[in-house]
Amino acid sequence: MPCTLADIAVWVGGTLVGDGQLQITGAAPLGVTREGEITLVERSAKLQKITPGTAAAAIVPREMTIGELPIVQVDDVHAAFAKVVAYFRPPRVGQSVGLSPRAAISPTARIADDVDIHPGAVIGDDTVIGAGCVIHSGVHIMAGCRLEDHVTIFPGAVLYENTVVGPRVIIHSGAVIGAFGFGYRLHNGRHLLSAQLGYVELCADVEVGANTTIDRGTYGPTVIGEGTKIDNQVMIAHNCRIGRHNLICSQVGIAGSTSTGDNVVCAGQAGVRDHVHIGDGAILAAMAGVSNDVPAGVTMLGIPATPERDQKLCMAAYQKLPEMRKQLKALVKAIERIERQLGQGGGSRPAAA
Repeated sequence: MPCTLADIAVWVGGTLVGDGQLQITGAAPLGVTREGEITLVERSAKLQKITPGTAAAAIVPREMTIGELPIVQVDDVHAAFAKVVAYFRPPRVGQSVGLSPRAAISPTARIADDVDIHPGAVIGDDTVIGAGCVIHSGVHIMAGCRLEDHVTIFPGAVLYENTVVGPRVIIHSGAVIGAFGFGYRLHNGRHLLSAQLGYVELCADVEVGANTTIDRGTYGPTVIGEGTKIDNQVMIAHNCRIGRHNLICSQVGIAGSTSTGDNVVCAGQAGVRDHVHIGDGAILAAMAGVSNDVPAGVTMLGIPATPERDQKLCMAAYQKLPEMRKQLKALVKAIERIERQLGQGGGSRPAAA
């Protein structure tokens, strides 16, 4: 339902500048707003995108103004705008289904109260599922898994046997947790699968993106630390130990037995070789190729990845290569000209150093 701009200012605890009776019919980011909708402008660089008719109003940081456009000034633009979007498009809350008779639930599974297991889910032998968990259709939880309270697993995810999932973990569709690690030994010219006796442990408040894979340890656990957020299509190999509150972006690949400290950021498509350690607070830039340990707090760029300052110097030199090539060709011609002059004058060439 439409509301006034004054209503929005009250909801978000903001300061109204402009017509408080302006009717707002929706909320959208810049570039996709329609008539009557409010938008957000979180930084001054976006002011140039505001033109007449762009939006009916905007939510902006304190002290920012946008000409004659009605605005609401707030401390946290994104938090305020999220409240407005939720008003116009409230999140859909699924109805509780309890234990669906169309789910395949082992009689040896121990399931707490207030659990939803949707049709088509498969719950294996000796699993433990804590209170408030939601298991969507098509999820397969294999034998011996343990889920603590308020875990949500979206359709089509698979948990191999003995996976341990901490409280409030979210696992998105298509994720595979606990598959065999890519470990083989060569025997008589054949690759034989190594021991696969470990498991995966996801600590509290971890989120695992769609189609991400996390392999089990060889003998012990592959561990994802508390609060770590993993994007879609990430690969984490066997025996890895990921620290707390890491951010691991899409298409990152982390090879076996690698560890990270706390608050590490791995940007998109970064690749990390096996048996290295990434220190606390380090940042791996997009497409970085890490082949050695990374000290705490360092930003790494490039392939092979080196500290940001070193890599930027290399990049600056690389950009100058065309100019340096021209200079080299000119130097070669100059040397050839001097040699011809020396030859014509009958002089002898200097001895090579």
